[in-house]
Amino acid sequence: MAIRGNNLLAALRSNDAALLGPLAQEQVLRAQTVLYEPGDRVRFVYFPCGPSLVSFVVPLQDGRAVEIVTVGREGAVGGIVSQGQLSAFSRTVVVVGGPFLRIEAAHLERAKLASLALRHLFARYADCLLAQVFQSVACNAAHTIEQRAAKWLLAALDHTGESEVPLTQEQFAAMLGVGRSYISRVVQTLKAQGALATSRGRLRISDAEVLRGLTCGCNDAVRAHFERVLEGVYPAEEDADA
Repeated sequence: MAIRGNNLLAALRSNDAALLGPLAQEQVLRAQTVLYEPGDRVRFVYFPCGPSLVSFVVPLQDGRAVEIVTVGREGAVGGIVSQGQLSAFSRTVVVVGGPFLRIEAAHLERAKLASLALRHLFARYADCLLAQVFQSVACNAAHTIEQRAAKWLLAALDHTGESEVPLTQEQFAAMLGVGRSYISRVVQTLKAQGALATSRGRLRISDAEVLRGLTCGCNDAVRAHFERVLEGVYPAEEDADA
């Protein structure tokens, strides 16, 4: 089958695309679909396509679950560089539903053994994913909830190209690891500034430029690292604003 809709797969050389094409299965997954829970065996690698967005969430002992990183059309989730079918560490959940390509981890591993270029591509992507995690940890420690909220919304816009996210304020608060009342005040402030609008179960970016004026520089740092390591894979701004 033709591989399209995912920037990481679009970066494949033609011979590697021909190698993975027959292995890929098309799926449409709904928002809040859980791909993996901690401890699950990772049997499949998922490549979000188009507007699809996935979140890595770490459950805590007190019952909260905090998001660490989001992955969209620029990447993949699952056993990207692992040797075989290892256990998942975090919960992996679909935030924005849509099309995905799915490849069995064992099949992908055999394809990587057959292609050095394929191994190098996924190793470079793993480096970019780790950079996102590092930046997320620093952001959570150093920046305000308002900055982190603006950063998350802009990242969702970059990843999906969509200005609307099917997310309740309660779910948004859980993503950021803060209380529902706190995020409600932040959302009201963003609405008052014309940056955000809400409807039942949805957040809609009204003015991305206002959000950019409020956010930290963490998204820019992640984008810059992607461009250095995997040029052209991270969604371009004109795609995100389309």
